[in-house]
Amino acid sequence: MKAAAIDKFGPPEVLTVHTLPIPKLGPKEVLIAVRAAGVAGWDAKMRTGEYAEGKEKFPLVLGSDGAGIVARVGKAVRRLKPLEEVWAYQYNNKKGGFNAEYVVVNADSVERIPKELTLLEAGAAAATGITALQGVEHLRLRGNETVLVFGATGAVGSLAVQFAKRTGAHVIATASTADGVKALHDIGIADVFDSRAADASEQLKSLAPNGLNAVLAFAGGDALERCIDQLVEGGRVAYPNGVEPEPRKRPKVRMITYDGETGRGAFERLNRAVAESHLRVLIADKFPLEEAAKAHARVEESHLIGRVALQIA
Repeated sequence: MKAAAIDKFGPPEVLTVHTLPIPKLGPKEVLIAVRAAGVAGWDAKMRTGEYAEGKEKFPLVLGSDGAGIVARVGKAVRRLKPLEEVWAYQYNNKKGGFNAEYVVVNADSVERIPKELTLLEAGAAAATGITALQGVEHLRLRGNETVLVFGATGAVGSLAVQFAKRTGAHVIATASTADGVKALHDIGIADVFDSRAADASEQLKSLAPNGLNAVLAFAGGDALERCIDQLVEGGRVAYPNGVEPEPRKRPKVRMITYDGETGRGAFERLNRAVAESHLRVLIADKFPLEEAAKAHARVEESHLIGRVALQIA
């Protein structure tokens, strides 16, 4: 099979197309013919070695999530069948990642694609969808509450605002460009402001005159801290591990850090949320497998709206 892999850590250029054996299928695993794969910041950090655990074997195939067609199932797998369209998320897969024509994944990390999504959309939204939904779940939003999604135009944030809206809560989002504001308006988020503007605090107060009940953060920094200042007593802040700098702890504010956890239950909840929110997946850019290095370079640019994806024939 063809795979985008690295033989050493380094810049995007170290990512090249290799011809590698198709991974061996275990009894509780699924072999997927990959059609689309997401590319994210954590993939770039794995490529540079920043996320290295010291056990990596080269060539290393990157990619934590994607979508495709079931090619074969292990002898212990009953739930999934060949030719079904599925999406999957498995971080740091020892048998190789999704930037390849085939990937082998634990069956519990695979689910059928909801009818609302194409293979490309599903491939770009498996890991980010799980991370977005679980952030909303950690906040336990109620319909009479106001939540701010900080970093709302990114791959995770653009899904999180839609899942938050599904709870009935009043959703406010941040965007720093006109294109970002338009993208959020297009997916149904009316209240958007630039957290870096000189009058950002005043804008937020006008959108949430009674204060914020919760903040879901996908970026850090001074602008986020000023937004957190407008939380009511007993408010909550949730953010995935990896947000830097981490939000400052405060009295009478609950801080929740989390990782997007994969598994059957996670995907079942995600499929329900996709249907109920009429989810729209924003694709910032797409590249063929042979241009995986360009996809990584694109991810390292600022102000991406949505997610970068690989389309794999």
